[in-house]
Amino acid sequence: MNNLDLAMIGNCTVGALIDARAKIVWGCFPRFDGDPVFCSLLRNADDYGYAAVELADCERTEQHYLENTAILLTRLHDCHGGGVEITDFAPRFGQYGRMFRPMMLVRRIRRLGGSPRLTLRLRPACDDGAARPEVTWGSNHIRYVAPGLTLRLTTDASLTAILQETPFFLEDTVTLLLGADESVHEAAGEVGRRFFEETAQYWREWVRFLGIPYEWQEAVIRAAVTLKLNAFDDTGAIVAAMTTSIPEAAGSSRNWDYRYCWLRDGYFVVNALNRLGATRSMERYIAYIVNVAANAAGGALQPVYGIDGRADLAEREVDALPGYRGMGPVRIGNQAYRQVQHDVYGSAILAATHIFFDQRLTRRGDEALFHRLEALGEQARRCYDQPDAGLWELRGSARVHTFSAVMCWAACDRLGRIAARLGLAERAAYWSEYSKQMHETISRRAWNKRRNAFVSTFDGKAMDASLLLLAEVGFLDVADPRFAATVAAVEKDLRHGDFIFRYVEKDDFGKPENAFLVCTFWYVNALAALDRRDEARALFERLLACRNQHGLLAEHIDPKTGEQWGNFVQTYSMVGLINAAIRLSMRWDQAF
Repeated sequence: MNNLDLAMIGNCTVGALIDARAKIVWGCFPRFDGDPVFCSLLRNADDYGYAAVELADCERTEQHYLENTAILLTRLHDCHGGGVEITDFAPRFGQYGRMFRPMMLVRRIRRLGGSPRLTLRLRPACDDGAARPEVTWGSNHIRYVAPGLTLRLTTDASLTAILQETPFFLEDTVTLLLGADESVHEAAGEVGRRFFEETAQYWREWVRFLGIPYEWQEAVIRAAVTLKLNAFDDTGAIVAAMTTSIPEAAGSSRNWDYRYCWLRDGYFVVNALNRLGATRSMERYIAYIVNVAANAAGGALQPVYGIDGRADLAEREVDALPGYRGMGPVRIGNQAYRQVQHDVYGSAILAATHIFFDQRLTRRGDEALFHRLEALGEQARRCYDQPDAGLWELRGSARVHTFSAVMCWAACDRLGRIAARLGLAERAAYWSEYSKQMHETISRRAWNKRRNAFVSTFDGKAMDASLLLLAEVGFLDVADPRFAATVAAVEKDLRHGDFIFRYVEKDDFGKPENAFLVCTFWYVNALAALDRRDEARALFERLLACRNQHGLLAEHIDPKTGEQWGNFVQTYSMVGLINAAIRLSMRWDQAF
């Protein structure tokens, strides 16, 4: 059984994960990195930290998204012919000239037939799962009062039935609105109905304007919606995942908090958003990256920042939560913010390059922005051949990582191109000369003659999956025989069954057990670039079969069982799916 067979809802302010029986098992308030009000995903206990609709004598369930939306429908059927339909979503739609995306979850429960008997359990947590909030109530609402946040449930269901968790027969429809501690001045049912209609229309319109490939449309649409749900509208940041501390492998202690924004993701995310035509989300994310870069002292960037742009993400362990399936520790914060990872300079500049070349964007890059980016380029120039923790964030060692060096080269290379675009001939020559020197050094130090391949570190011999990206970022031409040779070496060392491991050497936590999913998408793209399209398409189809029932992917996968592991839903994995599908699909003009 895959314990991550969950669905995600959200509105770019809050998000939640829901299991097959409509139990809300994860959700942070007032935003993605907030207190996990729903945390039973990491509690493994039924006392609190969830919201459930329990149907007496339930024998069958069905669940799916409403097509082209982030609205989830769950049907529960009892053994007497009774049934209910539960509609879960977070409101998001245009209103009064702006986007309405409140800190709110909406749950509508409708009788389908028979005499369904329900028990509603709303048991939020607070203080990182250590306590339950105090409860007060009025005539049509219940307040959950925690030290840092008060949530209000407005409903047309019986308050007594909710407070005392007493079963009742559902006659028609009940609506639950869980959000800020503010009065709702209309009937809960009417508000729920209107929010549902407006939110469904919003998502359908958003999907309607996506640029999608002819093949694998449903998979790409779901991935695109999910990518959008991982975006925090207020700042434009996109989190790596909604969750913290789901281990990369069983009992591995590789449990990290992913509710933050890694600059490394920027290049891949922006590319995916660009190919989808989701230019507003792309623009907001680029703006976030540019703002973070502008605030970096002396142009020195961290690998990861908070969704509000904050730099301090001090890591601590939470004793109150035993962890996913009891596999702790649960960590809040991420110590990676203190690491040195030189590839971030290339990631930031590659993402920002779109501003200078994409004529669809409202705000274009100018000379002032270019000069701000030059501070990042100077950092890249100085540190490209220096040791760092690398993109895999090794905590116990520092080496000169090839991918970090290549991304520093990319930073200087793109600055040269941007300068040329702006007509700044002197700066174009300056950056082009440095990128040429860096390219020569990397080509000499990272190439292993005995292995006939680029290797993961200067003067090393091991492989890692980031070498699959050498053509993607433009360091090598796809026709360069060194690229095909490097891909072959990655295949030899890192491919296990259908999956590419990020590396296979022991690290601070032992030898990796599961495959990092995005690496296999990188491999698919490399195969396509090498004109091995039939292999690429077949492997891509097998990767699609690894998604859960809702088309979603976590970070890792067990190559033996196909079970998903790691934080969920993983932005990197969904972006990998989107980019590979667009690359592999037949063109629309070839389809008919």
